[in-house]
Amino acid sequence: MFEGLGERLQKVIHKAKGYGKINEENISEMVKEVRIALLEADVNYKVVKEFTNQVKEKAMGEEVLKSLKPGDVFVKIVNDELKELLGGEQKELNTKGNPASLMLVGLQGSGKTTTIGKLALYLRKKCHKKPMLVACDVYRPAAIDQLKQIGKELDIFVFEKGLNNPVETSKEAIEYAKENGYDYVLIDTAGRLHIDEPLMEELQIIKNEVNPQETLLVIDAMMGQDAINVITGFNESLDLTGVILTKLDGDTRGGVALSVRHLTNVPIKFMGTSEKMDGLELFDPERMAGRILGMGDIVSLVEKATEAIDMEDAEYSIKKLQKGKYDLDDFLKQMKQIQKMGPLENLIKLIPGASKMGLNKVQIDPKQIKRIEAIILSMTKKERRDPGIIKASRKTRIAKGSGVSVMEVNKLLEQFENYKKMIKNMMNGNMKLPF
Repeated sequence: MFEGLGERLQKVIHKAKGYGKINEENISEMVKEVRIALLEADVNYKVVKEFTNQVKEKAMGEEVLKSLKPGDVFVKIVNDELKELLGGEQKELNTKGNPASLMLVGLQGSGKTTTIGKLALYLRKKCHKKPMLVACDVYRPAAIDQLKQIGKELDIFVFEKGLNNPVETSKEAIEYAKENGYDYVLIDTAGRLHIDEPLMEELQIIKNEVNPQETLLVIDAMMGQDAINVITGFNESLDLTGVILTKLDGDTRGGVALSVRHLTNVPIKFMGTSEKMDGLELFDPERMAGRILGMGDIVSLVEKATEAIDMEDAEYSIKKLQKGKYDLDDFLKQMKQIQKMGPLENLIKLIPGASKMGLNKVQIDPKQIKRIEAIILSMTKKERRDPGIIKASRKTRIAKGSGVSVMEVNKLLEQFENYKKMIKNMMNGNMKLPF
């Protein structure tokens, strides 16, 4: 989402680090470039003005002008101000309740029903507690069926009363959750094509009856600056506790995420990062600022690795590597586990300095792992254990068996050797692996 903005800001940072001294003239020049970058990213002009004024004021301070490395101090100022603009500190969900109830609201088309499923899955995985979904959208055709399908897919119970009054349904759901040991009640409310009085009245009544710990607005990040009006409208009627921005994996320019907190004072709590049901992440202003400025997000990378990779398998593979017994079966197993972490090009962008190395432009064919698997499974057990025996005739046989060219077989064998060398180098350099 922030690719264009990130590139522009990273160029400013590179220029700042190149200055031996910083003065009013080059500070003004850099701030002007920052202003243009933010405006092009569709950030609200009021937000841009306040942000750049803050950056310029702090950059003109004695700490920067007299610093031995003024460029680094300027970068820190931009990073700190960007973090503040995004909300300052990460805002955790309030899940104190027995059960804790979370009410999701939003316009039609924002991805609310899918998001409530993602949030339920997130709570079950992260908090190891028992969530329950409640179907209160009785107006949109097939909304209840959609939620039931999501519940079935995730093995999460959906409480529904058909087209009954959503207020009564939500009250009954809370009682049901108490009686049946559910920890979280997630209420999927009705949306409209636009904010209207009947919608708000119904949501207000549900909120008054249920008294949820969280009232979260789900909003499409691709709406642009209209999103601010939507957030303000819902907030005035419902006193929102947070926002969930969806479709941050799209080609939107990112201005909404940079404008929301400053203009509405409603924190962003989650962001949708993919269409998959596990594509929901806590919104962390510090990490997001680091991603935008090309500093990476190694914490998120390690978190993804910890979730997807079997630690015992990883340790076993490392021991085999140390003993010189690491083979292609081990390689394939690790490739599959890494694939669970999400699209590889997205993971690469979390590596600090990825943009400087041009890695942020890497496009990886998702079918590549399938081809690797086909090639390896076309080998004999002996060949997988000892790839050194794979010569010309064997390569031809493996290529035919896997439906690829001999060149691709050669490429895989080369990748395997390079991977082993890379891991050995990391180990010899006492670098901790992200799994």
